[in-house]
Amino acid sequence: MVFFVAGLSAIGCSSTPENKDGGWDIVVKGKVGFPGSGPISIQRMQPDGKGWKDTIVLKSNFTYEKKIRMTEPGYYQMNFYDQQRLNLILDKSNIEVNVDGNNPNGFAEIKGSPDHDLISNVQRLAGEAQNTPEIAALTNEFNQAVAAKDDAKISQLQAKYQELIALGYDKIAALIREQPVSLGAINVLQSNGLLDPDKYMSLFVETADRVKKDLPASSYGKEFVNYVDKMKATAIGQPAPEIALPNPDGQIIKLSSMKGKYVLVDFWAKWCGPCRKENPNVVRAYHKFKGKGFEVFGVSLDRTKEDWVQAIQQDGLTWTHVSDLKYFDSKAAHDYNINAIPFSILVDPNGVIIAKNLRGAQLDKKLSEVLGGM
Repeated sequence: MVFFVAGLSAIGCSSTPENKDGGWDIVVKGKVGFPGSGPISIQRMQPDGKGWKDTIVLKSNFTYEKKIRMTEPGYYQMNFYDQQRLNLILDKSNIEVNVDGNNPNGFAEIKGSPDHDLISNVQRLAGEAQNTPEIAALTNEFNQAVAAKDDAKISQLQAKYQELIALGYDKIAALIREQPVSLGAINVLQSNGLLDPDKYMSLFVETADRVKKDLPASSYGKEFVNYVDKMKATAIGQPAPEIALPNPDGQIIKLSSMKGKYVLVDFWAKWCGPCRKENPNVVRAYHKFKGKGFEVFGVSLDRTKEDWVQAIQQDGLTWTHVSDLKYFDSKAAHDYNINAIPFSILVDPNGVIIAKNLRGAQLDKKLSEVLGGM
C-alpha cells in the first residue's frame, strides 16, 4: 500500500501549549549519521509547491534542532543534502528524526510521533493480513490456475482472497476507531486500495464527523470531509446518480430509462487493459441473465468515437453504450467520483446501488442471488 507518509511517517497529537494567536511551536530535532555537503531543509507540502520552507543548520556534533511555528497540522518533507528525503506529518508533538543522510534508502528513525506509530501499526497489520498460511496456500492455487488458464478458478480464488484479507483489514478499522482523530488516520483512510469505503463506510462517516468536531479549521480536515461526502453520494444503499449521455448514434440515453431491471453500470475504455480483460466476464453474465431482467449500461471514458466503437465491436459488447468522450473529465466520471477504471455499480430495479466493482465469479454470484440461477 502507499501512504503519503511512505515507510516512516511522522507527527501526531500531543500537548504542546498553544499561544494566544491560536498557533503553537514544536521542535524537530535529531542527528545525521553521515553529513553531506549542501543544505538540510524542511518544507510544508502543498499542491502548488509553494509551501513554507526553511533550512536547518547542523551542529558540529552532527545534531540539529529546529523550532517550527504551526497554525494547523500539516504534511512536511525533510530533505537531507538532496540525498535522503522523509515525509512527515507535523502536529503538536516535538519529534526526533535521525537519519543516515547520505542514502535515499538509508537508516531513518522517527520518535515521539503518534501519527507515525499509527501508520506503522497499520502497515504491520496489513502485512500480517497478506502473509498468513491461508494466503500462501491460496497463492499457490492461484498460480496453478493461471498456468492452466482456468479463468473460472482464478475468479473464485480472487474472491476467496478478498474474504481472507478482509479479516486483517477489520483490525485496521478497529485500530483507527480507537485513535484520536489526526492527519495520520485521515491519511490511512485516503490511501486508495486499503480500506474499501463501501465496506467501511460507517468508519469514514464517523471519522469525518470527528474531524468536523476536533479539527474544524484544518484545510486537510475539510478536504477529507468533502472526500467522504462525495463517496456517500454513490455509497451502497444510495440512489444511483442520473447519467444522460449520447450513444454511438448521438441519441441521449438516460440510466433512469432502465428502471425496473437490475443494471450493471460499467465504466470502461478501449485503452484500459484491465477493463478489456474483464469484458468477457461481463459478456458471459449478460447473456446468462439478460432474459431475467438484467441489463448493462456501458459508460466509456475514451477520447475518440473511433476507439470507442471499435472496442465495442472487438469485445462483442451488445448492450447499451454511452459516452461524452471526455476521458476522466466526463460528467458521469465526476458525478460518480471516479479516478480509476474499471469501475462498476449494480443497481436494483428502483435505481438503488446494491453492489460495487463485482468481478468475474463475484458478478455471477450476485446476479444469481438477485435473479436466480439458470
